This record gives sequence, structure tokens and C-alpha cells, in this order.
Amino acid sequence: MAKNMMKDKTGFKLGTFSSNCSSGMTVTKSPDRWANSWENNLKLGKMLDEAGIDFMLPIARWVGYGGETDFHGGVLETVTWATALLASTKNISVFATLHTAANNPVVSAKQLATMDQVGNGRAGLNIVAGWNKPEYEALGLSLPDDHETRYGYAQEWFDVVQKLWTSEEYFDWDGKYFNLKHVAGDPKPVDGRPPILNAAGSEIGRAFATDNADYLFTPAIDLSRSVDEIKELKELAKTKGRDVGVLTFSHVICRETEEEATALRDRLMGDLADWDAVDNLVNLQFAHAQSFPHDLLAQIKDLFAMGHGGFPLVGTPRQVADGIIKLHETGFAGTTLSFVDYVEEFPYFRDNVLPLLAEAGIR
Repeated sequence: MAKNMMKDKTGFKLGTFSSNCSSGMTVTKSPDRWANSWENNLKLGKMLDEAGIDFMLPIARWVGYGGETDFHGGVLETVTWATALLASTKNISVFATLHTAANNPVVSAKQLATMDQVGNGRAGLNIVAGWNKPEYEALGLSLPDDHETRYGYAQEWFDVVQKLWTSEEYFDWDGKYFNLKHVAGDPKPVDGRPPILNAAGSEIGRAFATDNADYLFTPAIDLSRSVDEIKELKELAKTKGRDVGVLTFSHVICRETEEEATALRDRLMGDLADWDAVDNLVNLQFAHAQSFPHDLLAQIKDLFAMGHGGFPLVGTPRQVADGIIKLHETGFAGTTLSFVDYVEEFPYFRDNVLPLLAEAGIR
């Protein structure tokens, strides 16, 4: 059995985010933007695996954000994407992202267990309780207005999944949202429950995450605010007898000189941005999601253009490494990384930033 790198909470975790989506995390019209083909994802997965990166995390998306590029209009489905990557790699953990409202828990439990069998214990699950109203409408579903209903449904969904992963007998389930007759889970995950990730901003969402997840995913916008936020989240988890790591996400522009890196940053936040798509993305965040603090959303519109609101890691290898070290010192357990073009840019990060992180003792 392979070791699931996300079950070991030592060291600062590094992963990639959104490589299954068109343009990745950069809302850009640049001709160099990420092409999310399977060929590119496979190339990236093998590269990350050989470099010792901990995980890959996808976004599940069903409707693009419009604009000139229809940002995230093209998306590789996450369970099949993750399973294929697990079959093609040796060490890296790969998550599937599932919206509870769009996926039957009996089917999902079997898909995820099969995925874990293929990866010999390296699968992970990112649970999404739901926030994107146009996607609900596209799937013929109604987005509940209140977070209590969204997370109540997600909790029962995950309770069913966990029972299917642990019960040795057939069982019936008579709940508020699911009524199931004579169900069982076979196969089961290789080594108990896979690592669980959840992004949450509301009080109810964070209660769900600290009840269920191994890692809570939250933006790093103001690091002084993040210090207290992480302490509060970890203390909340501790009161429940749980150890929950807090992850964030970052966008990397790493170049030999600071001038070269900042010049690209400024263009991504300027003439290269697909501003109509950025507006649609930010407006949806305001309307239906609490993953980002609303008092900061208006201030970081340019960061959405550059990297979907991710923490900016811009500059020389030393400056990028220092930024990651600062995230570690803030209390984050790890961060995802995105690039304008993952395959083209990751090798420079691998060769020039990873050694500095090892030297600092966080990798």
C-alpha cells in the first residue's frame, strides 16, 4: 500500500489547484493561458509526482463564467480525472471534488472507494455543499437560500458515505434527505477513510468542516487576520477532539528577476484580464458564497484576475520561497499552487524554489 501524503500532517503541504479547468486559476485572455487537456494534466501529474509534491486538487464546475474566454467553461470531471491520475502516478495524493447536491452518496462512495483502490490508498475527497446558483439551475436543482439546509444535506450525504465505507452489513437508511433500502459499500477504501477537504467561510460551514474534514480550505488575503482565524479554527476543532489543518491557495509568478515577474502580474491584472468573467465570478461570490470575506472582496478584484483571489507569490525564487515560508509561519498547514501555464512554469519552481523550502526546514 502506498502512503497517502495527506494523512501525514508533518511538513508544509504543497499541491496544485484547478489544473482540470480551462485557464486554471487565471482569468486571462493571454494566448499562453492554461490548456486543460488530459495530455497536459497527465504530464503535470507525473512531473509533480517525481518532484515530491503532496497533492492535486480539482474544481468541479458545470457552467463557465462567461466573458471572452468563458473562464472555466471547459472542465475535466473530477472523479474520472483523479482516477486516471492515480493510475499513472506512484506517490502523490489526488482529490476528487464532489458537490453533494449533484451526486448520489451511494454512487459516490463506490466511485471514491474504487478510486482509492486504483491509487492504492492515495485518494482524497473535497466536499462542496453548494453555492453556485447558475450551476444548480443548469442541473435542474434549486439552491437553498439558507446555509442550514445546504450543510444539513451535506452532513447526511457524508454520513451515508462514511457508513458505506465502514459497515460490513447491508443496511437501510431513513433520514431527512435520503431514504435508502438494502445498501452496502464494496469495495471500501484501502486504509480507512481518505483525507477529507472542505472550503468554508460561514459559521455553519466551518462547524461542518471542523466536524468532518481533515483540512479546511480558506483564502489568505490579510495574513494578520489569518493568524487569529487559524487559531480559532484549530481551537474549535480541538474542542471536538479533532486535528484539522488549515490550507490556503496561492498563485505563482516566479521569474529570474522581480521586474519580469511583476511586469507579467501587472498585465494579468490589466490588459490581459478577462474582466467580464472576473465580474461574473466576483458577483457570484458576493451573491451566494461566504468562502471569501465580503468586506475584502471588492479590494481584491485584481487578484481574482491574476489567480482567482489566491495569495500572490510573485517575484524571484527567493521572494516566492519567502512568501511560502510566511504562510507557514502564519499557521497554514499548506497551500495549493497555480500558474498561468502549469507545465511550462512548474519546472522552474521545482528547481529553484523547492530547494529553498527544504533549506528552511518546512519541506
